[in-house]
Amino acid sequence: MKYLNTLFLALLLSVSVAAQEKQNNFEIAKSLDIYNSLLRELNLNYVDEINPGELNEAAIKAMLDGLDPYTVFIPESDIENAKFMTTGEYGGIGALIQYDGEFTRISDPYYGWPAQKAGIIAGDAILEVNGVDCQKKNTQQVSEMLKGQPGTEVTLKIRRYGEDKPLTKVLKREKVKIDNIPYYKVFDNDVAYLALSGFTRDAAKEMKEKFLEMRKNRQLKGFILDLRGNGGGLMNEAVDIVNLFIPKGKPVVSMKGKAANANSMHPTTNEPVDLEIPLAILVDGNSASASEIVAGALQDYDRAVIIGQRTFGKGLVQNILPLSYNTQMKVTVAHYYIPSGRCIQEIDYSHKKDTTQMKKDTLGRAFTTAQGRTVYEGHGITPDVKVDRDPYATVTAYLFAKNYIFDYANKFYSEHKTIDSANRFRIDDATYQDFMKFVKDKKFTYTTETEKAIEKMKKTAKDEGYIEKIKPQLELLEKNLAAEKDNDLINNRKDIEELLRSEIVGRYYYQKGRIVASLNDDPDLKRAFEILLNTNGKDEYHNILSGK
Repeated sequence: MKYLNTLFLALLLSVSVAAQEKQNNFEIAKSLDIYNSLLRELNLNYVDEINPGELNEAAIKAMLDGLDPYTVFIPESDIENAKFMTTGEYGGIGALIQYDGEFTRISDPYYGWPAQKAGIIAGDAILEVNGVDCQKKNTQQVSEMLKGQPGTEVTLKIRRYGEDKPLTKVLKREKVKIDNIPYYKVFDNDVAYLALSGFTRDAAKEMKEKFLEMRKNRQLKGFILDLRGNGGGLMNEAVDIVNLFIPKGKPVVSMKGKAANANSMHPTTNEPVDLEIPLAILVDGNSASASEIVAGALQDYDRAVIIGQRTFGKGLVQNILPLSYNTQMKVTVAHYYIPSGRCIQEIDYSHKKDTTQMKKDTLGRAFTTAQGRTVYEGHGITPDVKVDRDPYATVTAYLFAKNYIFDYANKFYSEHKTIDSANRFRIDDATYQDFMKFVKDKKFTYTTETEKAIEKMKKTAKDEGYIEKIKPQLELLEKNLAAEKDNDLINNRKDIEELLRSEIVGRYYYQKGRIVASLNDDPDLKRAFEILLNTNGKDEYHNILSGK
């Protein structure tokens, strides 16, 4: 009887699923017919000429916007960008670009690639590409013009800071491959460090090679994997990286979705490289997807101490599906779950809320690690050791966002042929005074949140009839605020110097130099050293992993 009941329930479920699928198919056919009729009638009857292609893309975007941030339509023009996300390769000149409101400028040439080899530097404004005027063209438009088949030539007309006349550069495009590992080293304290910037093809293989290289001639006391700012990539690379430090045959991540082929479990498949070395992983609010698989899995197995800030919370898996006319769709097909059974996806993802703000650790259901530590799902990976980072002051944020720091680095580079090494270069008093003069000459202005609050108070007081009575107090408040604001560049010098140092060092030593400079006063790195080397005598590493 029990068998018959089970069989009856299975048949009932099968019939229900089939009926729902039939209903969905009817609704799809009906919707497509309505859409075709609407677009056809618009084309025939709308008062002005329409662009069917643009309307179609807008309709698709609106439809997908209600799902999640990662299910997107990929038009034919963006196919190369989609390939870059998985391979790290593209045909082009090898440089990052940004739009300043008038021109697109080179923000970072990659060392060893066509732009850098041709002498193009950060700050160069792109006036023309192959004779086509680039003024008012955004970064996407200019990027499409710069990319192309490896081996083909592209001619750039650029304007450089300090140069009276435009420069012309002829570059030969190459198959550019962005490094997964921009920097690695063994510090004097025998702790190895590796920055992983992506999970494109061969990331795990490259990391294994670098780790073995560092371990070959040194007796390592610990290993720090830096995943800060790493937005993820290929899942299999994440699994293989976890496999470097845990045994073969251990589950790392499982996928659960609606379609049968979206359900799978991915274990480690190779022999590990090192099961004993103390591990620390650095994360922040921009560590996402594959980064969270690595950090979360090693946390679940109590194999590494996670240090920094709460991660982004992207526990959704995407596949790229081919569509007609050489278009594609990147579609979310499953959630992924790490060894403890928790999903790290940020709750309420369809509303695309800001996920960088720290929330309560007990936001989701509780799970346990291999040694019984309590961890929670639903809000990314919460570090074992949190290192608080104060947000930048308003003045610092404005200086960065409005390109004053970027522009000053161009000025500095034009006036200084060389600087000290990346790890030793500092912003001295003379340089900082020159920067403040530069900012003043540019008539730099900004509005603080306090000023906005005062203006709002004045409006409310006027509406309610109190303005005349409190006017003297408001004027005194504004006067005192203005006096404090005059000192903002001095009071926030430390943070501003940090950004200036990174931007200037990048002009001379590129991406690698930026990382080296940033590690000088890095609180996350400092905390990792303390834990791995037991400098405070508390054996924090083992106490954290054992849950004490």
